Amino acid sequence: MSKTESDTKKKNQYSFDVPWEQLLDDGSFMKVFLSEVLEQYVQKQRWYGGKSSTLKYIELQEYFRIQQREEVYYGLLLEVNFEEAFYQHYFLPIAFVSDENFAEKDRILPVSIKGQEGYIIDAVNLEAFRKLVYERILSAEPNDTTRVRYHKSVEFQGTEYSSSKFMGLEQSNTSIIINGKSVIKFFRRIYADKNPDYEMSRFLSERKGFRNTPAYQGSLSIMDADNANITIALMQELVPNQGDAWDYLLKELHKVFSNLEYKGIRIERLPDIPLFERLKIRDVPPEIIDWAGLKVFLRLQKLAQRTAEMHIALGSEFEDTAFTPTHFNGDYEVWLKNRLLYQFQNRLNMVENKLSRLEGLSLELAEEFLERKNEIRKRFVNFDWTKLKGERIRVHGDYHLGQVLVQGDDFYLLDFEGEPESTIRDRKVKQPPLKDIAGMFRSFHYAIYATIFNNPDKYPFPQESLFKAGEILYRYFIGVFLETYVQLIQENNLNIGYSAERIFLLKYCMLEKAVYELGYEMNSRPSWAVIPLEGIRSIIND
Repeated sequence: MSKTESDTKKKNQYSFDVPWEQLLDDGSFMKVFLSEVLEQYVQKQRWYGGKSSTLKYIELQEYFRIQQREEVYYGLLLEVNFEEAFYQHYFLPIAFVSDENFAEKDRILPVSIKGQEGYIIDAVNLEAFRKLVYERILSAEPNDTTRVRYHKSVEFQGTEYSSSKFMGLEQSNTSIIINGKSVIKFFRRIYADKNPDYEMSRFLSERKGFRNTPAYQGSLSIMDADNANITIALMQELVPNQGDAWDYLLKELHKVFSNLEYKGIRIERLPDIPLFERLKIRDVPPEIIDWAGLKVFLRLQKLAQRTAEMHIALGSEFEDTAFTPTHFNGDYEVWLKNRLLYQFQNRLNMVENKLSRLEGLSLELAEEFLERKNEIRKRFVNFDWTKLKGERIRVHGDYHLGQVLVQGDDFYLLDFEGEPESTIRDRKVKQPPLKDIAGMFRSFHYAIYATIFNNPDKYPFPQESLFKAGEILYRYFIGVFLETYVQLIQENNLNIGYSAERIFLLKYCMLEKAVYELGYEMNSRPSWAVIPLEGIRSIIND
């Protein structure tokens, strides 16, 4: 840096004559910090979820110290207010560094504190901060009742800190790999309650010994001014893996669609089955096995087994009321209908306003969606809890192939935070376990269509023929998965209703999921709107 640049930088710095340990009590600092400088910084972050809204101003809701002996960092709970009259809360840890080598990324503000020049930065970028959080969790005392609470699982036997690194690009959180064995996930968007990911992770691994989710190791939380327990960070086992099940299935499906030409498959002669018909692998027609191969069906059986085991664990609690199974009732019906009818109206408005962005099959399906809106709305209204005998439990809530890790021939289930659009309260409502199954089935549907879209010149067939083949394959995927899942659930006495009830709930939840997906596609990639629209049509036609 030249002398001129250095002088300019110094002139641009803000000076405060208070020590770092008292800086956030200084009104002049807070006025500078909460200005456009922080607003611009926050809006550039991947974890910021308000990009489609207009930011009005940021307030510091409260702050707390994250410290060990003389080493002090601040955890900020920020309230971001929007012009649209709503707000969101975010967690931002900050550090002051004077060495420029430590401030290459995420500089928020150049400052001079007691004559010491440096930068306020996001503390997650500082190894010393990550080390401190890990060490505080590792040395946490049981039954901590202080305001800033560190917790260590009784099952976790940690080792001395040696290294840390960022896990990779994430949207809503920041995950750090510690010692190549643990992952600390810092939640950026926060809520005035325990995070469902923390609750579910700890319950499944500590209380139920469920082995196919990353083991809970510890956490960091803060009791806020209203005495709400806010989860700030979750530490879990790092599971060695070969990527997620989404990427795995895309690779398998590419082979399957390539086989259409390689094996001379006649698409019009492929045997079809009704949606939701349960199938043992030995009952899958030889033509389908010849086309798709046996391996993919064996993997689906294993995924169905792990999913059933997760639900069995979640449905086997009789002490902790947050997890005890319950039945359907009028309150649930009112909550469900209000939520879904509001969401459905939102999607209707979106499709009507953006119809001009669609073409071809997407446009045709969107017009049909609008024509049949009363029929679809009636499907949502026709939820009658008195006819349902199954149980509701805490569920994953946002279950799809991207939430599953592949490890050899096995699967690990993760990320229990719930559906991004839902409130924290809604994410904790007990749901039929088949809601998760519906999410996974929609993910199968997406993977099939994504394979066709992502490889436009690799399969020498009209797109319409590929869609037809994909729809047939989709039904076999569902059939094999359902057979394994339902059998295991019934053997372990979790009540998911009889066949007619299960099919009703699956259709209902899949319709809900497809309508939810339609919002994302209309906003982000209209050419893919065909996937949820096709899903909606197939469900209401079945």
